[in-house]
Amino acid sequence: MQRVVITGLGMINSLGHNVKDSFKAIVDGECGIDTITLFDASDFSARIAGEVKDFDPTAILGKKEAKKADRFIQLGIHAAREAMDDSGLTTDNKVSDEVGEQFGIVAASGIGGLANIEKNSIICSSRGPSKISPFFIPSALVNMLGGFVSIQHNLKGPNISAVTACAAGTHGIIDAYKSLVLGSATKMLVVGAESAICGAGVGGFASMKALSTRNDDPKTASRPFDKNRDGFIMGEGAGALVLETLESAKARGAKIYAEMIGFGESGDANHITTPTQDGPYRAMKAAFDMAKRNNGEELKIDYINAHGTSTPVNDKNETAGIKKLFGGKENCPPVTSTKGQIGHCLGAAGAIEAIISIKAMDEGIIPPTINQIEADENCDLDYVANKARKADLNVIMSNSFGFGGTNGVIIMKKFED
Repeated sequence: MQRVVITGLGMINSLGHNVKDSFKAIVDGECGIDTITLFDASDFSARIAGEVKDFDPTAILGKKEAKKADRFIQLGIHAAREAMDDSGLTTDNKVSDEVGEQFGIVAASGIGGLANIEKNSIICSSRGPSKISPFFIPSALVNMLGGFVSIQHNLKGPNISAVTACAAGTHGIIDAYKSLVLGSATKMLVVGAESAICGAGVGGFASMKALSTRNDDPKTASRPFDKNRDGFIMGEGAGALVLETLESAKARGAKIYAEMIGFGESGDANHITTPTQDGPYRAMKAAFDMAKRNNGEELKIDYINAHGTSTPVNDKNETAGIKKLFGGKENCPPVTSTKGQIGHCLGAAGAIEAIISIKAMDEGIIPPTINQIEADENCDLDYVANKARKADLNVIMSNSFGFGGTNGVIIMKKFED
């Protein structure tokens, strides 16, 4: 079976516009959550979010093309360009036709162009259907992220999308892995992107009582695994990864960040929004079992980047699932969540957190779980509270769970020839 490696990374979120700046800020324990500026949220119960600041889409698209793309697409294009440049595969932003025919893309988003849907619905209602933008539908479709990016970089291989709520980014990585192993492509770009910080997005999640309402204290509002957590904070951003077969990477002398050795997928079959312990546990176990088979030796997980949303139910259930997988608290590796720093980026979260995990392994440091203020008896693992920790990381696990009971888990390790 083909071995699959990661050879390019790109990222943008509320703490930085690239991988280097974002990861440094995360390791330093900074927080990008603040009062919402993308729309007037003064009448909303939740008025804080992890927004990407000072982002100029015309720098990558030009003024004319930027008008055709929703913000989630713009953010995805930005991250994709960094990943493609990092991979060393592009010349003048494109790959050759020969390379492009075996180079595919998986676009991932939980919601897609929600802000544009909201805007054009208001236009239709108030001004009539003739005033709807002709770019409305293309700008709102999740798969149009893949469309824009594939055109920019001349990617002519499989062009598919993952739309599985907050697990979409991780499922995108899994789908890319499958395409490579099955021989549908030799290279795949995964782009997870989300920008749903708008009235409909914030209002919708707030009506479910899913969001924190600590509006007066945004920097400590999101508290993964803390006793007094009261919901997640919406974030936005994008993560992009280039995956390719080991044969392809070695043939061109590529820098290899990590090797993907396992994945797990499962469904809760329980409730549309309330997660279980069983579903995430089964996804983690499937990933762990596959990684053991592929690793060819006893497998030791050195770090888990948790889904860790800062909601009462998720954090408790995820902790219980991890303890079940490893046979008790004493056997569990360090576990952290970076959502306290950049918010929950929904469908982009899995891609962003996979990159954070790879960088942690590459630089030998575990990012902290900030805002660990008061211990919770149901969340009693080593969450690397408030301060990053140096560590020799050889194998990492990254978890993503979504509404509808859809779960995705990946395991990656340092590359060894």
